[in-house]
Amino acid sequence: MIYCVEDDEGIRDLITYAVKSAGFEAEGFESASDFEKRLGERLPSMVLLDIMLPDKDGIAILKDIRNNDTTKNVPVIMITAKGTESDKVKGFEYGADDYVTKPFGVMELISRIKAVLRRSGPQASSDIIEYKGIILDNQSRNVKVDGKDIAITFKEFELLKYLLKNKGTVVPREVLLEKIWGYHFEGESRTLDVHIGSLRHKLGEKGKCIETIRNVGYKI
Repeated sequence: MIYCVEDDEGIRDLITYAVKSAGFEAEGFESASDFEKRLGERLPSMVLLDIMLPDKDGIAILKDIRNNDTTKNVPVIMITAKGTESDKVKGFEYGADDYVTKPFGVMELISRIKAVLRRSGPQASSDIIEYKGIILDNQSRNVKVDGKDIAITFKEFELLKYLLKNKGTVVPREVLLEKIWGYHFEGESRTLDVHIGSLRHKLGEKGKCIETIRNVGYKI
């Protein structure tokens, strides 16, 4: 089931129709209150979320989703007319899995949905990575540094996991953008730098293990 939170009836109907035509179940909601009530009844496989809503900002909804243990792993794609780089960075910082700017192509949207669902598929329950005091548990999506829980965003978790799985190897910037965000960001690679900076800060002294390889990428 895919939920679409969009106050414009025409756009909402278009999205739900396209999603159903692609073989998924879909429900649309024109307000945050209707969506949140339904979210408490049935957990979706994905949320398509507008930012500009009449009763609650979409970023606030995203933060609530990520801060709730029941919903924190639900993939979220932001669909909005607010398409500046700072808007996108803010959305990704709070845990959005992708960002689609209006107007958008229906085929592109469906492709993005499928890509995010593939990346968000079930992982092995024993998927625990340890490195020099950093412990990443993919099942609980928790990160510990020297035994202390560290609060990081959804994207920061995915970024750290990918770097840890490839420790000792330089991972090019374009590969990280492709693997973590699902497609190439033309002229928007600052998104990656913002996440790396935030991740280093949250890891404290262990953040030094994330090395910048100038003009190439990053490595642990």
